Amino acid sequence: MASVQLESVSMSYKNGVAAVIDTSFVVEDGEFVVLVGPSGCGKSTILRMIAGLEEITSGTIHIDGEVVNDRAPRDRDVAMVFQNYALYPHMSVFDNMATSLRVRRRPHEEIESAVREAAEILELGELLERRPAALSGGQRQRVALGRAMVRHPKAFLFDEPLSNLDAKMRVEMRAQITDLHRRLGATMIYVTHDQTEAMTMGQRIVVLDRGRVQQIAPPMQLYESPANRFVAGFIGSPAMNLFPARIDLQNAPRLLVGETFAGIDGTLTEELERLAGREVVLGIRPEHLHMQRPPNVAVAWLEAEVSMVEPLGNETIFHSKAGGHAVVMRAPGGATLQPGASVRMSVDLSRAHWFDAETGKTLLA
Repeated sequence: MASVQLESVSMSYKNGVAAVIDTSFVVEDGEFVVLVGPSGCGKSTILRMIAGLEEITSGTIHIDGEVVNDRAPRDRDVAMVFQNYALYPHMSVFDNMATSLRVRRRPHEEIESAVREAAEILELGELLERRPAALSGGQRQRVALGRAMVRHPKAFLFDEPLSNLDAKMRVEMRAQITDLHRRLGATMIYVTHDQTEAMTMGQRIVVLDRGRVQQIAPPMQLYESPANRFVAGFIGSPAMNLFPARIDLQNAPRLLVGETFAGIDGTLTEELERLAGREVVLGIRPEHLHMQRPPNVAVAWLEAEVSMVEPLGNETIFHSKAGGHAVVMRAPGGATLQPGASVRMSVDLSRAHWFDAETGKTLLA
């Protein structure tokens, strides 16, 4: 296995549109890194540049410490697993997995050993004589994984490999790929638009938007300490509530949220007092809104009207309006508010995030 490093890599199309802009990050040897972001953010383009399938405009790509800018894809010793499986329909599972080794003219004994070893790890041993048409979507994806595994590449590159699977199968395949990484100790770079996949699979996550890296961090650091407004709104489900706000310390402390004032109950920290009078964006996760006051913290009380209720068993998601803005609150299962009901919810200011209204950057680390 090997490390993968991008140094100030950019890529623009012939019409001048920039797909990736000045991107730098390192994937350490044996690390599982996920590239995540909305459609068109450049994540798949980055993966294809690493594989040699897209030509970079500027910058340097290193694999195992060597510059590979001018190397053909077959000479980079990376294996790519695609969204559409790309299996040969007329070949058996065994032959599909063995193809890359046969092209390299490896000895028959080596091919037999490598394919059966990968098949055992992926629980495909009883399916080796079947053709792809006789397999489920999850089984086909495991065959595609096995075809990559038998090569023992320096790095595995995954381009949204689970997008074609149903919800249950996606959960199962997430677990299998994560377990595969643990067993192989392989360097893996995984692209997805699904932030749940990113949070549950990656050791570190690279968040991208419009061709630029927004933040690189372990999953929980992204969740608890987003670097900017984009990361805050993208990571987390339901998404973080974000609305324009201003702290007012004249007379009694209060918080202007959208078009309404919310009274503040408790003592503000010195950091929050320094934000007083400044136009900011307040971010609060749905689980940090409450129908009661959390003990020993400062809160702001918001008056809202419930517009939709999502009972999910273990929890209930309330969608409401406050100060002219949509607000989502996560509550324990069994909560009994109905659409149209008024609710007074407390904003836990100790868990709030504050962003610059112009730049979107976080104001309190």
